[in-house]
Amino acid sequence: MVGKDNLRTEDLNLCFEKLMMVAGSGNSGKGGNMKAGVITEWKDIPVELLVQILSLVDDQTVLKASGVCRGWRDAICFGLARLSLSWCSKNMNNLVLSLVPKFTKLQTLILRQDMPQLEDNAVETIANCCHDLQILDLSKSFKLTDRSLYAVAHGCRDLTKLNISGCSAFSDNALAYLASCCSKLKILNLCGCVKAASDTALQAIGHYCNHLQSLNLGWCDNVGDVGVMSLAYGCPDLRTIDLCGCVRITDDSVIALANRCPHLRSLGLYYCKNITDRAMYSLAHSKVNKRMWGSVKGGNDEDGLRTLNISQCTALTPSAVQAVCDSFPSLHTCSGRHSLIMSGCLNLTSVHCACAVHAHRVFTNFPHPAH
Repeated sequence: MVGKDNLRTEDLNLCFEKLMMVAGSGNSGKGGNMKAGVITEWKDIPVELLVQILSLVDDQTVLKASGVCRGWRDAICFGLARLSLSWCSKNMNNLVLSLVPKFTKLQTLILRQDMPQLEDNAVETIANCCHDLQILDLSKSFKLTDRSLYAVAHGCRDLTKLNISGCSAFSDNALAYLASCCSKLKILNLCGCVKAASDTALQAIGHYCNHLQSLNLGWCDNVGDVGVMSLAYGCPDLRTIDLCGCVRITDDSVIALANRCPHLRSLGLYYCKNITDRAMYSLAHSKVNKRMWGSVKGGNDEDGLRTLNISQCTALTPSAVQAVCDSFPSLHTCSGRHSLIMSGCLNLTSVHCACAVHAHRVFTNFPHPAH
């Protein structure tokens, strides 16, 4: 664990040298007034400069610097707004319990894990100490229970971005409660939250989180049309939604998104086998397609869908998918720009974007040398 007791004199000197290298390169050519001989030891660095330097180094160096002296510790604890502990491969839970009460001004906290380490007591400490938190990443925290979600709901009401992907133990009741308390959410990742992401929870999200812009529901097989339609009606600013593996949804979900979410830019329907041509034609003629009134609202080719994944949607026909492709110039099938993804749909090989067709025509019309 990184802390004051574990720092040696050589650690401090190494930390100082690293900070001075960053400071020197950061002030190069910018008229900095760090003159030779003015700052000779780590304890001489002014607080304002220290905070600026620490914004340029890695989080481990920041934690080491906080153990140098009381002045540095106080400056860092008060000024640090972002912290990532994803580098910690073991004892992350103890590290959070030790550090978080000191860093009460955090706005971003990244606790992504390869192996589950976090427990509910660590998240409860975060919720009790970090009331300014706006971005929280708890992905792959398999050990967490509903206690953590309820704690976050009570203590972190200003959250705008939350990643709890892979947290498979959370319930839909706890997620619904969190939605009722964290109404400022704009980005929410629920990928793999198979118990939490239900129609009940999505109805709560649609009701309370009206500013939501991005939602990942990948492989949440309890999600159905009722939940997605609630999102479409309650979150009109939705721009990105991933429904890959949501095997229960039908055309009704896509039609609701097409008609109620005019800013939709990315739609993932991988392995949604119940999606048919009806959904594709709805997208092609929907409010998402702004080209029909682009001259009035200043629309351009960047408006409308930019990414559509219909891989393994084997019920779709070429004419319906081509209609979508023709309606959105930002959807590409050409090499290097694939944004219309159709893997596993062997019957859709005839679908091409406009630039792919143009390239084919140029190639076929190019005069070939006589043999």
